[in-house]
This record gives sequence, structure tokens and C-alpha cells, in this order.
Amino acid sequence: MTLKERFQLSRFVSGEQPTAAPITLNHRRIFILPTQRGLGFVLLTVLLLLIAFVYNNNLTYLLAFLLASIFFVTILHSYQALAGLVVQKGRSKTVFAGEAAGFNIHLNNPSGLERPHLQITLQDTLSLTMPAQSAAQLTLYAITQKRGWHSMGTITLFSTYPLGLFRAWSPLRFNLQALVYPKPAQLELPFPLNSSSQAEQGYSRNSGDDFYGLQEYQSGDAIKHIHWKAFAKGFGLLSKQYGGDHSAEIYLDYKQTPGQDREQRLSQLCRWVVDAEQAGVKYGFVLPGLKLPPDNGLLHYQECLEALALF
Repeated sequence: MTLKERFQLSRFVSGEQPTAAPITLNHRRIFILPTQRGLGFVLLTVLLLLIAFVYNNNLTYLLAFLLASIFFVTILHSYQALAGLVVQKGRSKTVFAGEAAGFNIHLNNPSGLERPHLQITLQDTLSLTMPAQSAAQLTLYAITQKRGWHSMGTITLFSTYPLGLFRAWSPLRFNLQALVYPKPAQLELPFPLNSSSQAEQGYSRNSGDDFYGLQEYQSGDAIKHIHWKAFAKGFGLLSKQYGGDHSAEIYLDYKQTPGQDREQRLSQLCRWVVDAEQAGVKYGFVLPGLKLPPDNGLLHYQECLEALALF
């Protein structure tokens, strides 16, 4: 690492480049600055030196030098509170947009020293004490906003041990990401049926009065069958369809999904995937460039949601 890279401000705040390997904390990664208490301690020492100088009081000199020596020795103990710790990334879990993504972090204390009052932060702060030659696993959470890959970002491990005069910290970044699915739509629309492709997709319409889906409103459809709640939500004019029993297999097609933009369509598709899986219905899945045959189960469910997240 060059001298210019060592003194980049980003190293003190965001850490070095993300890595997949375990990180051992050493002098290159640990930074130390006085806390507010430490600055007050410095001010007290300076005042004692001024008093000792003005009144030529040897005992006051002795007290001032004693406090100064404690101040400087504390720097070494603050460094030792973090030095030698090994931090390693774990796994992440998939979540829906708006939920908190959890990132697993492994801490290892291979030395014979106890590490009290450690704190680690991402968006929230966790505190722990690590005995000598011990390991710990922590889960840090970050709120997600958008679908797709969500990077963990910078985690900061810090300590003010032993006297609170200094804050020793180490900002760390790992190549750890969580996959974020679209947020399921709040409006629970019935599963869609496309009248132009029912035959090839496995639907059969028989006479009866059972409600089985929605389609775009066409002239001649009864006004009482219009889905007014969907219209109020901005999903366009949809008509409720009634008929007899139909196949247990359905197709969830992006092109047939109501919505004003891509994100609303993906959100509604996500809702249908979740509802179909919970209902035990076999569902096909269609996105531009992707078509999955009707199925259900965990693997099919995850494959559909991953396609929505990365579309």
C-alpha cells in the first residue's frame, strides 16, 4: 500500500476494498482517536501543568505527569483491545424489499487476552465480550429498499476500553450481498386468466357461478363485474370472470399483470407467486426471456422470486 493510499480519508470511514478473505486486525486497520472524555482528560492535565508552573508546586507537577503517563499508556491498551481479532464473513438470507436483510459475521479471538466491551455496528450496534481463545457469530441487519442485490456495506468494530479515553475502531468491508425480492403487492388480486391462451395453458371454462380470475375489461362485459378496487389502485379497468371448475395449474405472465410500471407489475407477480405457493397451486411463470412450466415447491418458488429480483 502506497503512502497516498494509507492516508486516504475513505480508509478511516469506509475501510479498504471489499474482500472475501478473513481479516486480521493489525496496525494497518486499527485507528485510534481521543473521545470527548479523553479530550477533557487532556484539558485537565494542561490546567494542572499551568497551575504547577504558576505556583511552582512540585506535587502538582507530579500529579500532572502521572495523569499524562496514564493517558499515553491507555493508547496501547486501546490498541490491544482489537489487535489480533479475526473477522470473517458468513452468509446472508434472502428477504423482501422493505425488510431487514441479515448478514452473518464470525469473530475469532485466538489470543490469550479477554476482549471486553467490544461493539460492532452496521445500522444498529451490538455489544459483546469475548473470552480468551473464543469465537462468536453475530447477525447484523440492514433495512432494504429496492429489489436486487443488496451489499452489506461497511461494518465497524470498535472499543473504548479500558478507560473510555480513546476510541479504537476498524472499518471493514466484505464481498457479502443479500438477494432482495420485490415487495409483494398489498392488493390481493385473484389469479389472472387470459382468455386467449386458456386452452394452451390448461384452463377450461364451464358454466357456473364460481369466481376464477380477472381479465382486461372488454366492451359488453357487465358493469357489475368491474373490479373497482383495482381501478382505484391504478391497475386499470379489470373485469371479474365467473365460470365453473378450472385446472389447478395457472400461469403468471408479466405481460398480463396489471400495473402502471415495471415495479408495480413485479410487485403484483410476487404477490401471486407467494399466494399460489401457500395455496398449493401449480403455477407457471413467464417473464420476457423466461418461461417456467407449472410446478410448486421450494425450488420452484425460489426460482420464480429470484427471477423477479434480478429482472
